[in-house]
Amino acid sequence: MGKPLLGLSMMAEAEFLSAVLPLLQSNSIEVLEWSFDTFYNTEEPDWLSDLLNFYSENNRLIGHGVYYSLFDARWTERQELWLQKLKEEFRKRKYNHITEHFGFMNTENFHQGVPLPVSLHSKTLAIGKDRLYRLQDAVQVPVGIENLAFSFSLDDVLEQGVFLDKLTDDTDGFLILDLHNIYCQSCNFKVEMQDIIKLYPLDKVKEIHLSGGSWQESAYGKKRVRRDSHDDVIPEDILSVLPSVLSQCRNLEYIIIERLGHTINTEEKKKSFLDDFAKVKMLIDSSDWQTQNKENRNRKEIQFPEHPLEDRILHEEQTLLTKLLFDNVEPESFNHHAFQYFKTEKWDPEMIITARNIIKKWNPY
Repeated sequence: MGKPLLGLSMMAEAEFLSAVLPLLQSNSIEVLEWSFDTFYNTEEPDWLSDLLNFYSENNRLIGHGVYYSLFDARWTERQELWLQKLKEEFRKRKYNHITEHFGFMNTENFHQGVPLPVSLHSKTLAIGKDRLYRLQDAVQVPVGIENLAFSFSLDDVLEQGVFLDKLTDDTDGFLILDLHNIYCQSCNFKVEMQDIIKLYPLDKVKEIHLSGGSWQESAYGKKRVRRDSHDDVIPEDILSVLPSVLSQCRNLEYIIIERLGHTINTEEKKKSFLDDFAKVKMLIDSSDWQTQNKENRNRKEIQFPEHPLEDRILHEEQTLLTKLLFDNVEPESFNHHAFQYFKTEKWDPEMIITARNIIKKWNPY
């Protein structure tokens, strides 16, 4: 296989543009990733449109969705609207592929959600496949799914790779392997990064995400929780495993560095961001790409029913879970509810509190 292209997840903030300008001027950004649905209800500034169009016209633009909610058990107007706007985006510019997050967002306003994990079950798998089929049918390009950072339990961590493999098994789908998301799981559940990574179908990895994050202090005084907040440098533990990961992902095409635009607001942070980019580039350049043979995956025909698959019980449980988290219900109270699709008896109380903090910030109940 050839050497993967190194790029950035593009942000619209002035601080971000200022930080990446040297990379743009030196033609160091080989590919741009754009989270297209973050601007569904906002007009792009001219400079941003021109930049995205330039990369698109040169076949160097990839898309990253945030708000589709792949495992929402109810199909509503908001998914229809999301797909409609996506088709409009594709009429405006070309993307080599697009990607979405693993998980669900049960909220009325899909711009105010955050993905939460689902457990592997025949029904959740069927819902996910249905949504993935419809997404792929709308764009007619390969669609990838990104592993999720947040997990309620060790079971969530250990089964996610299997779940993603099954989800993409009979489609033209692929995986984004987000190494900081793996790092979060490693820190929060005391499992080595490599032990988690080996559970994923690495031959399906077409894109890698790299980022930093932050620590949340423990509510119980036991351990800090690692959060995927995209607001700091890439941890050295991630950079140290990257060469090994690169050697195992024989279908890898893109490596994307992520950083929230407003978090590069000092000269010191700008320098550390550029240093991260240089470190990753050096690791890519020093890897042996000549000995790896790329696997050719044949595109499969997509067939799905006319009416989207739904499940009333799963939807009710997703709604209840989101409401309990927003209402600051104590962790032990989750076991008072007879969930069918969520293994709440195995959930870590610390992670329930973390989810409470996340859901309180983003969901408009």
